[in-house]
This record gives sequence, structure tokens and C-alpha cells, in this order.
Amino acid sequence: MIGRLSGTLVDKNPPQVVLDCHGVGYEVDVPMSTFYNLPALGEKVTLLTHFVVREDAQILYGFGTPGEREAFRQLIKISGVGPRTALSVLSGMSVADLAHAVTAQDTGRLVKVPGIGKKIAERLLLELKGKIGADLGLPGAHAVSDHQADILQALLALGYSDKEAQAALKALPKDVGVSDGIKLALKALAK
Repeated sequence: MIGRLSGTLVDKNPPQVVLDCHGVGYEVDVPMSTFYNLPALGEKVTLLTHFVVREDAQILYGFGTPGEREAFRQLIKISGVGPRTALSVLSGMSVADLAHAVTAQDTGRLVKVPGIGKKIAERLLLELKGKIGADLGLPGAHAVSDHQADILQALLALGYSDKEAQAALKALPKDVGVSDGIKLALKALAK
């Protein structure tokens, strides 16, 4: 409904800002990545927005770049991830970092974000696979093949640490299939 706001920045109180658009002050929640790039009070600013209507509130979320807004929209589509959690993820890491974490299936990077536990991080990586990174056209987005990502997930599910699983994955041939890759990785980890 409201896709973009342009106006004068009249208040900054993390994570919320107030934009005066021709006499109407809009309260907009923004990730810290956007907040840090805002100009001084009284300056003109344009934010891309996402409008959320709930039973008890109507909230505007603002973003400095189209990539941030798209990542936010992909995050809130995931079961168990609401707008506040999505904002927290985007405040804790850049869109490029999120894309690289998804590409590498790196739960360790997501768990460092406040409010994200291991289970939510794993769900995020699973749900965002193929949606973030490739869509954003980031370099290195296809650095890890789907087979390698599946092998990594299998090793993590078997209880190996992220570091052990990554080390075993590096030792595998690039064109190995999932089942053969898991077998080879388990043999390497057993030594």
C-alpha cells in the first residue's frame, strides 16, 4: 500500500525514525544498516517501505535499498519469523552477508544475530536457499553448489560442528553427488 516515503527527517530514535511528508509525520521502523546511513535531522530522505497491518497495529518498515526491502520480504515469508525478527537479522548483518551465509549454509553466522537460535537459523537457511543471493545478483552467490549445501546440511544434522563439516566439504571433489559426498565426508571425518 505505501511503497516509498520521501520527506524531512525530524526524529531518530533507534530503530524508529519519523519522516515529515508534507505535514504528516510517519513513524518508520528501520534496520540499523539503514539507520546508520541516514542524514542529519532536518535533511531530506527517501525510504522504501513495507506496510504491515496486524490486529493490534499498523507498522511501516523502511529501507535504504531495494535489496534490504526484498530480503525483509523474503524473511517474513518464513514461518516463525515476524517483522521484528527480520529487522533484527538485517540490523545484525548486511544483505550481502545474509546472502553469503545462505549460499554457504552457514548457521554460525546467523546464530550471532540477537534473537536467532540454532533452529531458527537452520530454518532460515533452508527456506532462503535459492531465494536470497541469486536474486540479488551478488558475486559468489553460486560459490557452493546445491549438492555441497545438501551435504553440509546432512553433516550438521548428524551432529558435526560447522567447522568440521566445512573442512570435510572442502576435501570433496566439486562434482560429487549428495549420497557419495556424504559417504566420503563421513569417511574423512572418521579418521
